[in-house]
Amino acid sequence: MKNGFFILALSGILVPVPSWGQSIKTVNFFQEGEVSKLVIEVDKPVLADSFHVKDDKQIILDLKNVKADKKLLRGIDTSEFDGAAVYISGYTKPGASQDVRFAIQLRDNVRSVLETQGSKIILSIENRFGVFSKAKIRTSEAGPVSTTASTSLNSSAGTEDAVRLNVPRSAAIEDILDNLTLSGPKKYIGKRISINVKDIPLPDLLRMIADTSGFNIIIDSEVSAVKPLTLALTNIPWDQALDTILALSKLIATKNSNILSIKSLEKATSEREAEAKAEELKLGLEPLVTKIFPISYASIADLQKILKDYLTEKRGKMSEDIRTNSLIVKDTVDSIERMKKIIELLDTQTPQILIESKIVEATESYSKRIGLTNGIGFGYDPISVVPAGGAPPTGANVGFNFSSASGGPGGAAFGINISTFKRLVNLNMALELMESESKGRIVTAPKVITQNKTAATISSTEVFNFPISTIVNGVITQQLTSISAPLNLSVTPQVTNEGSINLDVTLTKGSFQAQAVGPPGTVTRNLTTKVLVDNGSTVVLGGLYTTNTTESHSGIPFMKDLPLVGWLFRTPHNPNTSRSELLIFLTPRVINQEEAGLVDRQSASSNL
Repeated sequence: MKNGFFILALSGILVPVPSWGQSIKTVNFFQEGEVSKLVIEVDKPVLADSFHVKDDKQIILDLKNVKADKKLLRGIDTSEFDGAAVYISGYTKPGASQDVRFAIQLRDNVRSVLETQGSKIILSIENRFGVFSKAKIRTSEAGPVSTTASTSLNSSAGTEDAVRLNVPRSAAIEDILDNLTLSGPKKYIGKRISINVKDIPLPDLLRMIADTSGFNIIIDSEVSAVKPLTLALTNIPWDQALDTILALSKLIATKNSNILSIKSLEKATSEREAEAKAEELKLGLEPLVTKIFPISYASIADLQKILKDYLTEKRGKMSEDIRTNSLIVKDTVDSIERMKKIIELLDTQTPQILIESKIVEATESYSKRIGLTNGIGFGYDPISVVPAGGAPPTGANVGFNFSSASGGPGGAAFGINISTFKRLVNLNMALELMESESKGRIVTAPKVITQNKTAATISSTEVFNFPISTIVNGVITQQLTSISAPLNLSVTPQVTNEGSINLDVTLTKGSFQAQAVGPPGTVTRNLTTKVLVDNGSTVVLGGLYTTNTTESHSGIPFMKDLPLVGWLFRTPHNPNTSRSELLIFLTPRVINQEEAGLVDRQSASSNL
């Protein structure tokens, strides 16, 4: 120990390790061209070591004396991309609680390079064998090598070609032979040759191409029994000629350095079947262990349906204990480790969604009355005697007040009433001026909490009672009858993996409508929709706007339509306009994001 540091040396990278321990800050996966990279950033230097398990097609990366939060050890599924890595899983190394291990599952055995860049540990994986040169491998073994910035997996996904063209890294024999053993479209770069032969045995033809190109060839004895070939190929790359011959003769080629082994398809298939049987036999001899998984939130029945596909065939068993709500699994160590990671991801709290809503019903009305309420009435008396000296008239009444003719507020009436004025009697005139405006807003704010994919319903009913008179045998009886105006709000939320919320909304809103005679009427409005809302954001629904304009007139026919004086013979001008609008505001919010794993899911997706 020196200055608070332990100096460790293993087969991996030698870096100073602080004695007080380190933590992993981020875990990222990148794909840059034909190289995939696993980048792990730590807060302090750590010792990292990697090795290759060829039988399992895995690369194992161990970090010594380091700890990591569970959310950083979540599995990364990279199978949708055409790189060499299929799945990356991180976990505490068995038997070493202070170490963290990352297992990278491969499509095929390829090489990797482990290096450091500051506080970052970078594991580079070639997406096909031959991408890394020997100089690259030797440099990585000597010590850390600086790397350039990479493009993230998400951004590079859209730029990858739908079909990858296999191209040899160089014109070296090893790279060209490696390209031949791959499946898919290929680009041939070998030296051009011409072949014009008739009924030549296949081993002789293969040796001819090998001598021309300079690689070593091992031909299985069964290849000699293949039917001779007749070829006429002019000026084509030798690797294309070799690939064509292998395809025509149904042969399988495998590469080891610059040595090409060629077998018949039948023998290669039988050897693979034998290897599969040996692997199955090996798996059958692996000891079984028992693990009890306490389940907190998930349904055990649903978990069993998922986990049964991961049991070792004919050996693994799974049962449940209802009393303790636990899952009991008996299987191999590898199978149980896989199930453990699946249970950790699935056994989380169900998201709880708080749905706040505001239902706003705004109304506005405007009315105006201008004109004579009862027209003009008068009489003329030619017989009565007018008092001497021109006495003043009797019974005169002139008035101006702020009440409408109907007694309602907001109007002004100007009236003249004269009982006797010389020979003019019973003069009566009432001019009405009225203008009224009213605004109203009814707001209801229901609030409810529900689980993910579970409908939440709020109901409220307003009841109006009114009497009805009935006559039975001459006896009048009254009884109360009620009408109702319901308010029903039903919302079914579904939380997406990105943290947004899908809302399935159904709203029924009833209201009373006043009528001149009899009980009030009812108006019912319905809304049904589906909408995607960000967590904590507000969405506005509805906006149903209604305008109602009425105007009525009555008067003496023909006379009421006369210009200038027609207003003396008709009822007042009385337009009435009313408007109403219904708005629904919804604000969904997940109240247990961290417990439900949504925060981890979002951060994991941002790291990818």
